[in-house]
Amino acid sequence: MVNSYSSDTSSNPAIVAQDAVRRLPRWVLWTLCLAYVLSGFVGRTPWKAEDMEAFGFMRNLALSIGPEDISWLKPTLLGQADLDAALLPYWLGAWAIQLAPSGFALDAAARLPFMALLGLTLAATWYAVYALARSPAAQPVSFAFGGEAQPADYARAMADGGLLALIACLGLARLSHEAAPPLAQLAFSALLFFALANLARKRIPALFGAASGILGLGLSGSPLLAMLLGAGGAIVMALDTRKPHSLQVRRVDVAWILIFCLSTAAIASKLELWQWRVEFPHFFEIKSLARLLLWFTWPAWPLALWTLWRWRYQLKNISANPHLSLPLWFLGVAIASTWFSGISDRALLLALPALATLAAFALPTFKRSMSAFIDWFTLLFFSFGALIVWTVWLSLQTGFPAQPAINVGRLAPGFVAQFSLTTFVIAGLATLGWAGLVKWRAGRNRAALWKSMVLPASGATLCWLLIMTLWLPVLDFGRSYAPLVYQVRSMMGDSECVHYYGLTKAQGAAFEFHGNFKLQPVVRPSNQLSTDSKQCAWLIVDTQALTSLSQEVNVGLWTRHATVRRPSDNNEDIVLFRAVAPTTSAKP
Repeated sequence: MVNSYSSDTSSNPAIVAQDAVRRLPRWVLWTLCLAYVLSGFVGRTPWKAEDMEAFGFMRNLALSIGPEDISWLKPTLLGQADLDAALLPYWLGAWAIQLAPSGFALDAAARLPFMALLGLTLAATWYAVYALARSPAAQPVSFAFGGEAQPADYARAMADGGLLALIACLGLARLSHEAAPPLAQLAFSALLFFALANLARKRIPALFGAASGILGLGLSGSPLLAMLLGAGGAIVMALDTRKPHSLQVRRVDVAWILIFCLSTAAIASKLELWQWRVEFPHFFEIKSLARLLLWFTWPAWPLALWTLWRWRYQLKNISANPHLSLPLWFLGVAIASTWFSGISDRALLLALPALATLAAFALPTFKRSMSAFIDWFTLLFFSFGALIVWTVWLSLQTGFPAQPAINVGRLAPGFVAQFSLTTFVIAGLATLGWAGLVKWRAGRNRAALWKSMVLPASGATLCWLLIMTLWLPVLDFGRSYAPLVYQVRSMMGDSECVHYYGLTKAQGAAFEFHGNFKLQPVVRPSNQLSTDSKQCAWLIVDTQALTSLSQEVNVGLWTRHATVRRPSDNNEDIVLFRAVAPTTSAKP
């Protein structure tokens, strides 16, 4: 029997019965989130290049490696400052290293606060969607004879759907598992999004969260985004005339947010964190931006577009519909930042919580046929992806089928596969869980708002977990600098002191961490080496810097010893030089 309802469905597309907002078991949601967060943070080495570079800054700060005047306000790596002008992410990693117990791996310790930041992102998104779904404009249609979804239950179901939509986004997986500034920016922007969404419901905690989000975003390398998201978002929320707060209270809230923004701007100026990042050559690359949006935000973007279509009547009075206006503001700022920063996927990362929020508001408007289409497409897509991961792993372990192992050998020459019972058990249990979930979804179960997002989020988590268990050894071999450093170390023996020229910050951090080298810059005063050169009999040079080597170094003092290639990269070679004779220190 179809319920009658009291309002015009052309203006409010959300027609939801109480039965459709039943609770998603919390243990299921917690298990899914824990599996997603832990996969990619646990058991791997730092990857090139941003991940390794960020860890290098953290390690230098924690161990006070570098110049004697090393500053926590201006961290350096190989004598170079951070181009991202991010401080807080490096502080968090360095503090974690310092607080870690003796014997704890430094790179694992540095990743601990970033695991918490990813957890903060997921939690902030859930509570932001919950708050926006509780707003009067977002509530479903009231039935004439009762039976409509209760506000709290409806908001909880919508929040579950929004969180699942965020986890399902393909672009979230890799970047959210790097211990680097982009993850900190994502977490603090999500915290700010949560704070603004809750400004009308929990004013004091929301203001505290807004201050933390704006300051954290500013200290993570994005002070301008902190200003735009904070001030603009506060104004968007203040325009909502359906708020229970008076106009005077809304003005005070905006004033507080502006104070937070101005204070953060002043701090960023004092610490010299403002950086010009606009890249004009990419300004008109609309196709590149469209391609990035298509895959990076999948599958949230089709749902977000559906939301805008089904809630189109509310867009005519968007200021009174914060469940649309606030995520649209965050989404617009993030896409503009992506466009102006050279079509950067790291900038687009900040759009995902807002996009997932918009995707959630498509769920109460779905018909059964649409939900079935999403389920079957997701089932085929992620099952096929899991099958590929297992097939490649089986080929590496047994040689059958042969072609995947041949392809891996071509991409990562020198890699030797080893069987790990632990990873096999974890991957097997995850796959069995996916099979059980598919069986449950295919059964005759009562409809729930979050039901259409369970398979996409679980499928994304499954494939990410399989990749970060079954494929982790080959990924570590291919994406880490460790194999390159170990080759150089085997040629140099026990020598620790080495001169360098033309290395990137990530390469330098890798040599210091994996090889325990003490890197010394090579200079040319009076055709001699630096004052520490008598201790260093080796010189490592990136091949791309060979053309300018003779202009900076007295090459007559060195003989070429070997060229070492990073196994999985034909464009990243290191040339190893050895001193031809003992040298003396140069006099000033």
